Amino acid sequence: MITAAPPEHAAADWTIDQRWADYTPADHALWDRLYARQTKQLADRAHPAFLNGLATLDLSKPGIPDFEEMSDRLEAVTGWRVVAVPGLVPDAVFYQHLAERRFVAGNFIRSASQIDYLEAPDVFHDVFGHVPLLSDPVFADYMQAYGQGGLRSLKFDALTRLSRLYWYTVEFGLVRHDGDLKLYGAGIVSSHGESVFALDDASPHRIGFDLGRVMRTPYKIDDYQALYVVIDSFEQLLRTTLDTDFAPLYAALATQPDIAITDLQPGDTVINRGTQRHDKTVVASVG
Repeated sequence: MITAAPPEHAAADWTIDQRWADYTPADHALWDRLYARQTKQLADRAHPAFLNGLATLDLSKPGIPDFEEMSDRLEAVTGWRVVAVPGLVPDAVFYQHLAERRFVAGNFIRSASQIDYLEAPDVFHDVFGHVPLLSDPVFADYMQAYGQGGLRSLKFDALTRLSRLYWYTVEFGLVRHDGDLKLYGAGIVSSHGESVFALDDASPHRIGFDLGRVMRTPYKIDDYQALYVVIDSFEQLLRTTLDTDFAPLYAALATQPDIAITDLQPGDTVINRGTQRHDKTVVASVG
């Protein structure tokens, strides 16, 4: 958990100026390269709400988006805005922004040598991966509800549990749509390799969404996922979050052991039982 004070050039809420004019032609060209590669690959893989979001926000416009212009379009449909931050921010700050319908995004872009692997999320991961779905009213409400729940979780020392919900939904979630599985998690849609692996590879398990199960399951950040969680709809995700009393759930989970990432449980809704034969030397990009 980050507890340090914001950098000198940042506001108290850790926001900074995007400094859009400082991006170089090479920076914009790299964004365009990443955007073209991912949109081509996602045409029949991503949930329609994500693809619609790309159009709604005019993200096909060449170059790294100007956060102010993009936020004006986004705010008009769901009331959300995107604010620039220098990198990872403290949990309380992150949750507060979400609770007030602000999404924090890094203002830096990877180097060309990092096109397929990146350790920390950059502007492409944050904006291309996360922001399009914020134009969907139901998912936008879910993100705000998650932020509000995050603020409450601070009272229960439950950040680890709640971060797993974010990981297996917002970052690496799959969703049913018209009888197929589709991508919606930002860590998948912004990753060239994982956007194929998540749907096509025989290695990972794919199981139905269960809140308690998700919150008992750790995750790994340096490889493709061994487990993907499938929701039936964004409405399911929102209703579960709004209708659950998390305080007794946290208390109950505190007495239960974690579930190994590669293990399946008797109560799991198994959509695909994976082989778990993925080569562990292959690492995944965060976007």
